[in-house]
Amino acid sequence: MEFSSEHIELGRSIERFIASEINPYVDQWEQAGIFPAHELYKKMGDLGFLGIHKPVEYGGMGLDYSYGIVMAEALGTADCMGVPLSIGCQTDMATPALARYGSDALRREYLAPSIAGDLVGAIGVSEPGAGSDVNAIKTTARSDGDDYIIDGQKMWITNATQADWVCLLCNTADGPSYRDKSLIVVPLNTPGVTRGERLDKLGMRSSDTAPLFFEDVRVPRSNLIGEENQGFIYQMQQFQEERMWAGAASLKLMERSIADAVEYTGQREAFGGTILDNQYVQFRLAELQTEVELLRSIVYRACDLYITGEDVTTLASMAKLKVGRLQREVADACLQFYGGMGFMNETPISRFYRDGRLCSIGGGADEIMLKILTKNLGMTPSPKRRG
Repeated sequence: MEFSSEHIELGRSIERFIASEINPYVDQWEQAGIFPAHELYKKMGDLGFLGIHKPVEYGGMGLDYSYGIVMAEALGTADCMGVPLSIGCQTDMATPALARYGSDALRREYLAPSIAGDLVGAIGVSEPGAGSDVNAIKTTARSDGDDYIIDGQKMWITNATQADWVCLLCNTADGPSYRDKSLIVVPLNTPGVTRGERLDKLGMRSSDTAPLFFEDVRVPRSNLIGEENQGFIYQMQQFQEERMWAGAASLKLMERSIADAVEYTGQREAFGGTILDNQYVQFRLAELQTEVELLRSIVYRACDLYITGEDVTTLASMAKLKVGRLQREVADACLQFYGGMGFMNETPISRFYRDGRLCSIGGGADEIMLKILTKNLGMTPSPKRRG
């Protein structure tokens, strides 16, 4: 992926925005367990940051996905992962299918104001009994004249307490699991929708997360995204963007964590020298930086292929698997080099240690990524071997 002057300036603009509009308030938002999404998104929408790779006719910039990767990478300069996660939900999780397959009327009603920052979106896939197992969802939408009537519940929904609408995956037919689901836009002020209490999480604390409950929720059939019973396919396509986004969004944060560890260990003295004087510490931090750069290469390659229209499920899954594991490795190693200070909440590495743990669970657990990869790489056992 080659960076033009436009790529570079976009990244700098986003980093300046983060420095002035996010980082000064992170500690406050972390303590509150929520940030003012409507207020922040409106500021971002005014600058065009919520529609970088969305169609111009709905208020987007109309740029290719490489600019979205630049934005995701720039979000790594935030002093937490919760706010970037919520932003990524808006740009790369809740809206890709709507932007690609939604009717003109649906996009004008929900995509355009989401790009402008006037509406906050959410993605509704996970359920109490169906996290990474998308096939197992139980939420249903049955046809009733010109409407759908929706029943079910969703769990661990980012932006749930503040969102105006949700891109909801639900069952709309009987049959094979990949042909019985649809994506439907559901306004969250619709009668029958109940928002659960904000969940108390280990990390990502500034990102509000809650369950959503649906009981006889009636929405017009015109809120269907694309074709009925194609939702599984659409969601798998959305996952490609989500997983590339996840791979990019932690690159600079990991680099910052390594650089901070170098600075701290270079000042901390023990046994007649600094901690950084130990060759093991030098080698370990250099090794981690190398791993981050390798992850960047996977993300950039996936992005290049995605822009040309290729299916990047394999590379995106590799990036998602690698970033989840590498975040844990970087956070754990760097925290160890801080010694007792690493265990203190006042030290940024402790927040990264907590926040980063989600990446191996959300958006498809590591084990799901491995299942996808073994299938795509032809490693699954033959029927004869299974027997």
